[in-house]
Amino acid sequence: MAEDVVHKNPIGYWIITILFLIWNAFGGYDYVMTRTRNIDYLKNMGDPQVLLRWVDSLPLWVQLCWPIGVWSSVLGSVLMAMRSRHAVSAFTVSLIAAAASLGYQFTVALPPELDTIANRVMPIIILAIIAFLLWYCRRMATRGVLR
Repeated sequence: MAEDVVHKNPIGYWIITILFLIWNAFGGYDYVMTRTRNIDYLKNMGDPQVLLRWVDSLPLWVQLCWPIGVWSSVLGSVLMAMRSRHAVSAFTVSLIAAAASLGYQFTVALPPELDTIANRVMPIIILAIIAFLLWYCRRMATRGVLR
């Protein structure tokens, strides 16, 4: 019986869950700070006015996919902490929405002030992390860690 408990509660699972709960919570924080137009926060990314003009110019579908992607990842991380198999669904929604909204960034010219290596690489990193979390949660659901 003790062996079954260890198998269903691997320590690595909790490390990944906590790490990516923090990562996704920061994504939520970033979204809130951007949408509330927090100038002090936005100064860390360059000229806040340029950034806000660009965000305001995003098509409606991008502005809708962005929060869906962010908050679905936050929800997925919370569901991982609850060991819920519904984390798989949350990360699936997040990956689709994030791919749509972040994909847009690759199809348009960014303002020169925002066209940095970091702004070109970060969307790829974000999508890779969401894809990893989706794969990992599917694997954990199959192993019985998520119920």
